Amino acid sequence: MGGKGKSDLTIPLTDLEDYGSRLRSIKTRMNRTKKIFESYRDDIGDGGVYDALDDFESNWEDGREDIGQQLDQLADLSDAVVREFKKLDDDLTKAVNDAVKVNEGKGSKGGEGGKGGKGDGKGEGGGK
Repeated sequence: MGGKGKSDLTIPLTDLEDYGSRLRSIKTRMNRTKKIFESYRDDIGDGGVYDALDDFESNWEDGREDIGQQLDQLADLSDAVVREFKKLDDDLTKAVNDAVKVNEGKGSKGGEGGKGGKGDGKGEGGGK
């Protein structure tokens, strides 16, 4: 533990929860370049500009596939980190709650102490 009651490990789960979906969104937008170029074909005017964009998109396709796979892997890892930390948090919460219940249960039983046991206090086994 750190000096002022703060944990040494801090994970921004709220930010990380969105990270996987943001990576997948980047991949989706990245894969739309051809459609975007095609949608502006008539607006560009000069066919040479469109041909250059088409060449760029064709050359970009190979690298885009690799990047897309890496984005998928990062998104899956991000989701796994969030899932595992939430599970760990739930497990630790349950363990603490169970420990508190056990300790509360020990304190409330009270008057069962005494000599505790059967018999008349003379011992068992008799004499010789």
